[in-house]
Amino acid sequence: MPALLLILGDQLSTALPAVSAIAKGTDTVLMAEVKGESTHVPSHKQRTVLFLSAMRHFARTLTKVGHTLRYITLDAPANTHTIVGELGRAASALRPSHIVLTRPGEHRLRTAIEKWSRTSGVPIEMHEDTSFFTTRDQFHAWAQGRQALTMEYFYREQRKRLNALMEPDGKPLGGEWNYDAENRLAFKQDPLVPQPLRFPPDAITREVMKTVERELPNLPGRLDTFDWPATEADASAAWKDFLRIRLHNFGPYEDAMWSGQPWLYHAQISPAMNLKLIDARDMLHDVLAAAKAGKAPLQSVEGFVRQIIGWREFIRGVYEREGPDYESRNALNHTGNLPEFYWTADTDMNCMRECIGQVLDHGYGHHIQRLMVTGNFALIAGVHPKKVSDWYLGMYVDAVDWVTLPNTLGMSQHADGGVVGTKPYAASANYIGKMSNYCKGCRYDPKQRTGETACPFNTLYWDFMIRHRDRFAKNQRMSMMMKNVDRISKPEITQITKDGKRLKHKFGIE
Repeated sequence: MPALLLILGDQLSTALPAVSAIAKGTDTVLMAEVKGESTHVPSHKQRTVLFLSAMRHFARTLTKVGHTLRYITLDAPANTHTIVGELGRAASALRPSHIVLTRPGEHRLRTAIEKWSRTSGVPIEMHEDTSFFTTRDQFHAWAQGRQALTMEYFYREQRKRLNALMEPDGKPLGGEWNYDAENRLAFKQDPLVPQPLRFPPDAITREVMKTVERELPNLPGRLDTFDWPATEADASAAWKDFLRIRLHNFGPYEDAMWSGQPWLYHAQISPAMNLKLIDARDMLHDVLAAAKAGKAPLQSVEGFVRQIIGWREFIRGVYEREGPDYESRNALNHTGNLPEFYWTADTDMNCMRECIGQVLDHGYGHHIQRLMVTGNFALIAGVHPKKVSDWYLGMYVDAVDWVTLPNTLGMSQHADGGVVGTKPYAASANYIGKMSNYCKGCRYDPKQRTGETACPFNTLYWDFMIRHRDRFAKNQRMSMMMKNVDRISKPEITQITKDGKRLKHKFGIE
């Protein structure tokens, strides 16, 4: 009996071993557009369209090279709108000997498919996802016996193992492992950044957009601005455009923010990477070649290399190692609601309006906007970490669970108790004011921490520190902040606590 290959929406590469494991013309490929993957957390319209458009384009590629395809569209009359539902329908119709698939990157889907296999009696043949530099076993071996999983140490091992930016004597190129300290420049005036290559929707994408608007009309976000690369060719063109015009300044300004400038010098290539439309190995080769040819400074190249062989691989390793229960962790015992303005950008805080408005418009925000603005606010306000991570999973076009959960629940919300980060990424208005122009013209005063006109980031930051003083008293990286807390007078502590409660009530957090 023939086999059935299940391809999920973030596994769009013919280079994956599971694709090679089936026979063209004999076995069948199953791909399914299901509402469940856009509604288990509310998914941004652009995220949904990107997944479905990329799937349809990839399906055409599979057909052209001779594969037999069973493709279920979102509006198919018999669609069950779950992956396991469509797997069951296909198995009943085709009677395959077994199911072939690439290991899903999300615990939820992998668990559901394995449960279906046990119940149905149809065996599964699960292949590893080879699009990463590091296997799960390699990460587990590195992590074994360590008291803390420090990304910097993992990154250095990656550099050595992959011979990336290394001297022949085993030392890092340029003498330093990390140039992060040099990559914190802010813009002093409106930056004149070359605009990235964009990709107006083709006929397939336009059809997907119509279907999504009809079948899933209540999803958040705008769709009329959609222009993401949805094919391998477009992803390659977007990557080459970044190498040519923005890599040079990527490093120095990678933490900077500016009103009305969503892209700046960032690559915006993570959506294509996470869907497997572009291979990280090719990207590493290209960026190292740019460094060797002197087309970009070391600080920019190292900053990018750290993201794709260091942080990305580390986060995926943490997700796999910590397992399905990771999502339920709440080390700080935060219980607040996510404010309504995360869905509307209707807020009088200029920084939050800018960053959330950008997400609603494009499904995008770079790492500092995510970590130090929207994530920082949720952290210091005491929002439940699962509600925050669910928002990040649904609202960004590059979001898949293995990326989003450790980055949000772990790094941003410190809800894992220090697995990803040794300290919480909490900050006052001072950081935002230093790295952006968001504070200019805002109705709140970034210098005040109490009172009606005080910036909420200041009030909530100090309220957070006061609430968690005992918890962080022994954290060496927090010692200076704790000393500052101890210098606050009792009357001001009382006022900060009172104002913190007022703000949380105003924003609907508690």
